[in-house]
Amino acid sequence: MNQQEQRIAELRKILNEQNYNYYVLNDPLISDYEFDRLLNELKELEARYPEYYDENSPTARVGSDLQHEFEQVEHTYPMLSLGNTYSQDELRDFGNRLQKELEGQSVRYDCELKFDGTAISLVYRDGRLVRAVTRGDGMRGDDVTANVRTVKSVPLVLLGNDYPAFFEMRGEIYMPHASFKRLNAEREEIGESLFANPRNAAAGTLKQQNPQVVAHRGLECFVYGLYGDRLPFESHYDALQKAREWGFRVSDAMKRVSSLDEVFRYIAYWDTHRAALPYDTDGVVVKIDDYRQQRQIGFTAKAPRWAVAYKFKAERALTRLESVDYQVGRTGAITPVANLEPVKLAGTVVRRASLHNAEQIALLDIRIGDMVYVEKGGEIIPKITGVDHSRRDLFVRPLEYITRCPACGTLLIREEGEAKHYCPNATHCPPQILGRIIHFISRKAMNIDGLGEETVELLYNNGIIKDIADLYTLKKEDLVPLERLGNRSAQRILDSIEKSLKVPFPRVLFAIGIRYVGETTAKKIAAAVRDIERLRSATEEELLQIDEVGGKIAGSILKFFQDETNIQIIERLKNAGVSFEMQENVSQSERLSGKNIVISGVFTEHSREEYKMIVEQNGGKIVSSVSSKTTFILAGENMGPSKREKAEKLGIPLVNEREFLAMLS
Repeated sequence: MNQQEQRIAELRKILNEQNYNYYVLNDPLISDYEFDRLLNELKELEARYPEYYDENSPTARVGSDLQHEFEQVEHTYPMLSLGNTYSQDELRDFGNRLQKELEGQSVRYDCELKFDGTAISLVYRDGRLVRAVTRGDGMRGDDVTANVRTVKSVPLVLLGNDYPAFFEMRGEIYMPHASFKRLNAEREEIGESLFANPRNAAAGTLKQQNPQVVAHRGLECFVYGLYGDRLPFESHYDALQKAREWGFRVSDAMKRVSSLDEVFRYIAYWDTHRAALPYDTDGVVVKIDDYRQQRQIGFTAKAPRWAVAYKFKAERALTRLESVDYQVGRTGAITPVANLEPVKLAGTVVRRASLHNAEQIALLDIRIGDMVYVEKGGEIIPKITGVDHSRRDLFVRPLEYITRCPACGTLLIREEGEAKHYCPNATHCPPQILGRIIHFISRKAMNIDGLGEETVELLYNNGIIKDIADLYTLKKEDLVPLERLGNRSAQRILDSIEKSLKVPFPRVLFAIGIRYVGETTAKKIAAAVRDIERLRSATEEELLQIDEVGGKIAGSILKFFQDETNIQIIERLKNAGVSFEMQENVSQSERLSGKNIVISGVFTEHSREEYKMIVEQNGGKIVSSVSSKTTFILAGENMGPSKREKAEKLGIPLVNEREFLAMLS
């Protein structure tokens, strides 16, 4: 083995071990900076020496941008479903049946949380992941190996050397609540329809044709079953403990018990505590622990007879549907919202619930006056999940979905492949105009301080502003007479508007609100085109060459610049001094290289987002929480007290704006 090949192998080993420490043990041993440095070194070596290519290299985690159709693969061991129980009596019957068939043998049970995601089969040969397949119909599923390689809690190369030469690991790919909220926030920002729940989001993500998209969405994986011929284990529990040593992520909630009473206590505990978990779980799986006893009990055609799923009862309430409102978002998306007779659910009074779209309404066959079931589950916004048809009035009529925009009367459209209806009158529909102004002033866009949603609505409703460009013509006399505003507040708004002229082009591009162009995509486009005029004149073919720009985004950009109103607004913004071209950053350096920096508080010279960009441009890394690995805190006014207290305890220095900018001068 030559020097280059040896270094590549060494880097792969180190990075695989550190991935395991970080994502499975939650105990990182090296800094993020050091990890990234090693990963970049490996990327460079692999690019220089392609003859040492390895599909299971840690660099595969980022995902290839090649698209492909999924291949159908037959399972070596059928992926059967589980029988469900909903009461302790049914579960006791299950235990009694097992005891009878095992003729008095002592029985131990394994209790595991039932994760609410999508089942996956992971096939390993000689300690390396060779295939990942969805459940499909139980006999065959989709080969999603390229996507699963991006899930960082799935080991690509196993630790140790005592694993079987060939085996299959079963698990659940799921989306944590934090990833789900971030994903839906991003989709809402660019006008995409929202996922209904983390389970749907995980399943939809796993079927993406672009692994780079999958890598960004933050999927995770728990494993719960080991399959293979002549496995060296006598029990399910022992097998999973060994799998943990090989690098698999096994839930700490798994427990081996010796009686059904202990099973019931386990269920009672998690029925109460599951709300605090960072992911969704909808029940508990109970299995016989002993493999010999499992084989003795056997299978039905559809399910193992030695395991059962106890399903938690969803928190739901029955109430009356009084009416349906239709809301218009800033991108024109129409969202139907149910107005309910107030009902208490999960400790709060619920008056409204999402109906998502026309398909959902038709599926539920929901009608005004119906008694409907409302659930909260893991969702923040309650949703209607069913109708009590036995209590329906005979003369109630089906609910007809609107055909025209409730705000401007324009005929609604529904694009192919989209679940939602849209109002196409983007430049003259009041809620869309108002929504775009609110988006324009938001923190991640132009960050215009002091202008909240209520103030924007007052300005718009009083005819003082009609679009985003009008913000730059505001005068103090326009603002002072408004409710809750005075001289100081008005001046603060005007100063913030003036300061927004320094906002860089990528954020301006995000701020003007082109449908489907989110914050990350705007950065990629800005870096590629460099100024707004090149973007305006770009062809579809040219747009498709930009990273992360597909047909839908390209079509939306072309449509945006075909509207004369949008062209006029951009010209007025340019005349006001808004930046529509990339500025070469002369301050870019490596002065902050290797430094982990927390930003906390309110600043005067730059916004928090601008400071994040400055840190990254100078080689530093932004971290969200204070730890022993934090280099310093960039501290503004009103810094969070908990961060300050932790910094003092750990001896982390606080650096103010003036000192920080002096570092870079």
